[in-house]
Amino acid sequence: MNDILRFYSRRDVQKEILRITKDREVAVCFGDKFGKRPDIIQYGSDIEELAKQGATSFHISVERWRNPLDLKTGLTRRQLDNLRIGFDFLIDIDSKFLECSKITANLIVDALKFNSIKNISAKFSGGTGIHILVPFESFPDEVNGQRTMLLFPEIPKAIIEYIKNLIKPYLMEKVKNLSSLDDISKSTSISVKDLKINNEFNPFKIIEIDSQLISSRHLIRSAYSINEKTNLVSIPMDINHIEEFNPKKAKIGNIEIKHKFFSPEDSENGEAKFLLIQALDFAQKMARVEIKKFAQYEIPKIAIQEAYFPDCIKKLLDGVKQDGRKRAVFILISFLQHMGWNYDEIQDLLLKWNAKNYEPLKEGYIITQIKWFKSQQKKILPPNCDHESYYKSIGVKCFNCKCKNPVNQVKIRLGKIRK
Repeated sequence: MNDILRFYSRRDVQKEILRITKDREVAVCFGDKFGKRPDIIQYGSDIEELAKQGATSFHISVERWRNPLDLKTGLTRRQLDNLRIGFDFLIDIDSKFLECSKITANLIVDALKFNSIKNISAKFSGGTGIHILVPFESFPDEVNGQRTMLLFPEIPKAIIEYIKNLIKPYLMEKVKNLSSLDDISKSTSISVKDLKINNEFNPFKIIEIDSQLISSRHLIRSAYSINEKTNLVSIPMDINHIEEFNPKKAKIGNIEIKHKFFSPEDSENGEAKFLLIQALDFAQKMARVEIKKFAQYEIPKIAIQEAYFPDCIKKLLDGVKQDGRKRAVFILISFLQHMGWNYDEIQDLLLKWNAKNYEPLKEGYIITQIKWFKSQQKKILPPNCDHESYYKSIGVKCFNCKCKNPVNQVKIRLGKIRK
């Protein structure tokens, strides 16, 4: 019996995974490939049987569903809303450096406590990241006259941006105390200049907490699930001692069931009301700033053709040659809608583009993302050019780029042509 099968055969491990997966969509990973979606786990013995078939990890939805097996590709937002019975607020911290992730997680926990949240869970991803979770039971039933349950993914996105804004100055100082900008630059291959915004170090250049990637049926690795890349287990952490965490505790042979990840029974209904109101107010202020910044840009009535696109978008349209296909979908849809392309045109282009990728995405994923953009009240801008998790990490960043956003590049280019 190998280590993975022996681990998933443990009754205490099965019990915890089964508890966490209740009412959630489950995706089972077999090495580097996922099994069918949607899937569920009904019994602890299912976990052992799947491990015998080669399962290496179990991934769960952030949303909770009335019947996860009713999920399918291409459902409208209203259909998803009718199936959803709740969602947990999750912050996914991703960095190349575990120490940076631990510092960030500690600050996030403090920020949540400051906003009156008591029921907070944390877990090690099994790599260099950390997940922070607040159960749906902590949120009020309604906010601003709307049912909280129907405000996904708007609520988690707003809270993440609010929390990032709260912790940024403290995170900036703590990371700089941990290592010099020169050393960070060498470790990440990001120039010191690119590590800054307005001459100030931006910690989110090396620590990713991206709210834009949150969408319906978003999955995370389940607690007590093995990370295939490191062979370490995604285990719960003591939120009061995050910075003391040692990944050696996550070795398959060292696992003890000590802390819970996700305990809805410990939530006080409405304890997250203050946090939610603050976050939504912050989102409204930011929306007003964005509208003011781009007030002069009007979406054209006739679609702008590819010849006028910036180089980063042209390169992206040639296909993704490495990791980053889902980020590319987000960039392309948000950019093309600002170029005056209608959603049918965007869908046709992306389905053809998908065949150029190193490994095509499922067509249903692209169609679902387009439907999500279509359902939004205002058109979302693509990520800014200096966003480290997008253009540069995908390998398409324009050389010597001086624009804030790809949409601005087109605006400037067309302005020159008109003159």
